[in-house]
Amino acid sequence: MAQAPTFAPATAGHPFRTTLKLATGRRARSEDHDLKLFVLSFTAFFVCIYSFIS
Repeated sequence: MAQAPTFAPATAGHPFRTTLKLATGRRARSEDHDLKLFVLSFTAFFVCIYSFIS
């Protein structure tokens, strides 16, 4: 009978991928991008509303 596959822990992986440390860099850039997008959207909304009022 065939043996059930065994899975490695989540930290195991290819040695090259473990040296890249992609998860920490992406998260910081994503949060920074989200903040910039929010500020841009808020500013655009404020300018539109202000231009309609005046």
